[in-house]
Amino acid sequence: MKKVTIKTIQRMKQSEEKISALTAYDFLTAKILDRAGVDLILVGDSVGMVFYGYENTIPVTMDEMVYHTKAVSRGVERAFLVGDLPFMSYQISEIDAMKNAGRLLKEGGAEAVKLEGGEIVADTVWQMTQSGIPVMGHLGLTPQSVHQFGGFKTQAKSKQAADILEEDALILQDAGCFAIVLEKIPATLAKKVSESLEIPTIGIGAGVGCDGQILVTNDMLGMVDDLKPKFVREYANLSKDIEKAVKSYGNDVKNGKFPSEKQSF
Repeated sequence: MKKVTIKTIQRMKQSEEKISALTAYDFLTAKILDRAGVDLILVGDSVGMVFYGYENTIPVTMDEMVYHTKAVSRGVERAFLVGDLPFMSYQISEIDAMKNAGRLLKEGGAEAVKLEGGEIVADTVWQMTQSGIPVMGHLGLTPQSVHQFGGFKTQAKSKQAADILEEDALILQDAGCFAIVLEKIPATLAKKVSESLEIPTIGIGAGVGCDGQILVTNDMLGMVDDLKPKFVREYANLSKDIEKAVKSYGNDVKNGKFPSEKQSF
């Protein structure tokens, strides 16, 4: 089992081998994803929605991200592990950004951090990478700006917005990002950006032209009933399977069928 590193991710881009990525927020899920051969695991600030039940990612704190990253890191042996920097953990000052990024690596066990934004965060990205902190960028629908966007809407649909995104991608690359997430942008634009960069792009709702793909694991496994984005493909329906199993367990308990002699001492 060969460890995936930044060099591995970059070589996959060069050899046109697609990169598979998923999110994880706990030890057991991380262990399963790692065993299944996922190349990159992101401890996303999406934890706010799928774990804490927030409406968006904005309430997620730095302490929560360190907590979940630490749990995930214990389950990961092969995959490359990236931790999300939450809202307002890197926007106030470069000093705050450096301290918080360092926490994800030192306390959480992450191997890289992810932050949102283009040119506005370029100096912060440069400072981090020069200090030995690998950084993944994030452009397009950046969930921490959901209120500014007026919802989880497709981004960069106009020529002006597309031009800005293309320029931001190049700026992030020059600042030292090793990869960039492209979220919910037109597929043609994502393909164009991917082809213009030397670093890999990881798409989510951005078409097949990206160098890799990422989904929220809870979405992909069919555990979320109320919010199903168009770009999600469900590979299981665990919500119904778990509900069925719990009902069966409850019935067995109430009917005296569990535990049986086999489960007794």
